This record gives sequence, C-alpha cells and structure tokens, in this order.
Amino acid sequence: MKVNLVIIPTYNEKENIERMIRKVFSLSTPFEILVLDDNSPDKTAEIVKKLQVEFKDKLHLLQRPGKLGLGTAYLTGFKWALEHGADYIFEMDCDFSHNPEDLEKLLKACEEEGADVAIGSRYIKGINVINWPLGRVLMSYFASVYVRMVTGMKVMDTTAGFKCFRRVVLESINLDDIRLKGYGFQVEMKFTAWKHGFTLTEVPIIFTDRQEGSSKMSGGIFNEALWGILKMKLRSWFKHYEPQKSKIS
Repeated sequence: MKVNLVIIPTYNEKENIERMIRKVFSLSTPFEILVLDDNSPDKTAEIVKKLQVEFKDKLHLLQRPGKLGLGTAYLTGFKWALEHGADYIFEMDCDFSHNPEDLEKLLKACEEEGADVAIGSRYIKGINVINWPLGRVLMSYFASVYVRMVTGMKVMDTTAGFKCFRRVVLESINLDDIRLKGYGFQVEMKFTAWKHGFTLTEVPIIFTDRQEGSSKMSGGIFNEALWGILKMKLRSWFKHYEPQKSKIS
C-alpha cells in the first residue's frame, strides 16, 4: 500500500496540534503524519508523544534543538520521508489555515490526474483568503506576481505552503542545494521542480487565517524572499537541471 506522509512543522502549537492530528487521521484516505517540532516552549512535542501511543506507527515525531526555520524543517522532513519509503509527501501548516480535507484533493491531483507537484492554491480562482487583513492579502498576491515575473513560472500561488510531491520529485532535487529558508523556500522548491521538467498543478483551496496560537510571519521573512528570489534566479543561469519524466504509477 502506498504511503501518504503529511509533514507538519510546529512551534508553539499546543492549541492546534491534537485537533489537527485527529482530523487528518479521521479522513477516509489513510495518511501518516510526521511532526517536526522546534523545541516548542509550550510543550507541543509532549502532546504528540502522548498521541503516539494511540496512533502507533502512523504518528511520527522529530524534535529539533531550537527554532531553525521553516525551510530546514521541511528539508529534514523530506529526507526522513524518502528514507522511510513515503510515496506522496505533503506540506501542511498546523494552524488550520490549510483545511486537512483538501489533502485528498492534492493526492488525487498527483495519484490520478498526473501532477508531479500539486499546489493548494489561494489564487487560481480569484482570491480565496479568509480573515486576512487587506494589506497582507495584497502583499501575498503581489509577491506571487513578482515571483512569476522573475522566474517565468506559470503558477498563480508561488508562495503556497500546502503541497503534495510525488516521491520522484524529491528524489530528483538536490535537497542540500536548496538555499532559501523562510517563505522563499516554498518558491525555490516549486522553481527547482519546474526547472527539472516536472508538472506543477494548482488545486483551488480556501485559506483561512489561524484562530488559535500566534502567527510566525515577520518582515524579515518577506525580505529574504524578495532578494532571495533574485539570487535564486541568477544562480539558475549557472546550473544544469537534468530533465526528468513523471513516473506515473
């Protein structure tokens, strides 16, 4: 049976983590979860450890020594997923801004419809964002416009963090060569997959801002993305991307 692994990075998510885990495991499609906790002071990891008794062999936990960044968390999770035989690997936030029920839509786009990377897109059908202030909506939307201009990708939601990867995509990317660590990481993973010739598909979702816990967003994250995208594009001119073919199974 194919392994569908959902990677969820956490930092101070005690209000959300148990509800999220139970929701994912309640879906009709079987999923496993890997929680990557950055030494949360609120003891998020302790909640996960207690739930591991109930969800043995389906709920996994990696604890890191401190807050090391979103990108490094996912890269650690990707490597773990490949080592442990995952076939479809998902990125998802813990705060319910991503609806866990949409995991099945992303899986369908890859497993049945031929996508190599399925992107949960806020902007493929208008702007589908709930509870964000207008300024943040505009910043996010025009950030994607900027990325499309710089990279040439035909992706409406270039900074989206709700995704499904076929295993072959992560096997083909040199994960140690991914440089950006904040929200720019999300762009760099899409850009690298695209440069390798993989098929990126956007699946419309409704994004709802968190109701519990505090946002991890900061101005520094956007600054890194702004200048990091330009550097990424410049580096790409001097790199060779081996064309890859989808391995439809």
